[in-house]
Amino acid sequence: MVTKPDLSIKFCGCELQTPFMLSSAPPTCTGEMIMSAFEQGWAGAVTKTIKPDKTAVYDLDNRFGIMGIEDKQMIVFENIEEVTKRPLGTWLKEIKEVKRRFPDKVLIGSIMAEPREEEWEELTRAVCEAGVDMIELNLGCPHGMPERGMGAFCGQRPELISKLTKASKKTSSVPVMVKLTPNVTDIALMARTAEESGADAISAINTVLGLIGVNVDTFEPLPTVEGKSTFGGLSGPGMKPIGMRCVAQIAAATNIPVSGIGGISTWKDAVEYMLVGAQTVQVCTAVMWRGYRLIGDFVDGFSRYLGDKGFSSAQEIVGLTLPKLTAWSKLNKDYNVVANINKDVCIKCGLCHLVCKEAGYQAINFKQGEPAVVDEEKCDACSLCHLVCPVQPGCVTWKRCP
Repeated sequence: MVTKPDLSIKFCGCELQTPFMLSSAPPTCTGEMIMSAFEQGWAGAVTKTIKPDKTAVYDLDNRFGIMGIEDKQMIVFENIEEVTKRPLGTWLKEIKEVKRRFPDKVLIGSIMAEPREEEWEELTRAVCEAGVDMIELNLGCPHGMPERGMGAFCGQRPELISKLTKASKKTSSVPVMVKLTPNVTDIALMARTAEESGADAISAINTVLGLIGVNVDTFEPLPTVEGKSTFGGLSGPGMKPIGMRCVAQIAAATNIPVSGIGGISTWKDAVEYMLVGAQTVQVCTAVMWRGYRLIGDFVDGFSRYLGDKGFSSAQEIVGLTLPKLTAWSKLNKDYNVVANINKDVCIKCGLCHLVCKEAGYQAINFKQGEPAVVDEEKCDACSLCHLVCPVQPGCVTWKRCP
């Protein structure tokens, strides 16, 4: 009898059925939506960020944008949306109802306020008393809120990270997780500051500040609000490399758990985040694009992966790749290889020749109708030929130099 791997994860004392949670975003903007997600199998959810009632919030019309490729596949998603505009009292009632109906799911309350300690203390106390399992401090929102001294304005200043983390910890009855912005020079420094100030966990990343595009016919920036726009938060598959880099740096620099966020669209993306140090992962943009139902693919694929690799539990893969990440200066400069083209599987397309000739080292010879051939004396092993080859895997491989 084959034993299924244990997909559960312990995170700051909370028991999650799987590592997969919804992040603080449009898919978690009401208690009803969170309960719907739980019914479909998500193990946890972070509420859309709750703020004091005195903080005005506006939902702009036409506040989303995408960058895609020819077939409209979404690569990067932009939003210029702020935090929740729903009253605190409404959220407190809904938190209680969510936990009443789903006591075995993990509900995390995301909060944000102006950088005054008393506001964070009061908001933390209220949300904790409603019954959340954890608090997440939103110190990362890159648009709208920073103009008012909130979000990334705080997450870019170590002194505010420290002050607000301590304030929340002062009145919290549950673990406190700090959500960091990637829009800083050294995210490891920010994470260590949060840890030293009492944070129980780190979540990263919040969205990356950017501009999704410009309409070249009207000259208007996108997304357009009455002809104008602003820099917004970028998410989606294109942000995954940034998110993974940040999670790896945080995991290496701290001794507290990390929840990974950024471009997670499949179970494989989630595995990669866990391999570089994330104990849990949070998903947003993929759900906005495909719905809560994708959790089935996540769970099935993750379970098969663990079984195929011989792991008995999800916890076993956390951080396995971290020891293999090092400084550029420590990489082996004496590791020498050259490209090798398998003539039996080469489809004679000439792509490798083209890119090597015009962006490489002119090391690939090609005649129409014949397999490409590598000139090993010229090959500098840049790997461009391997990356553009349409025959994957097996056509372009590597051969060690003597």
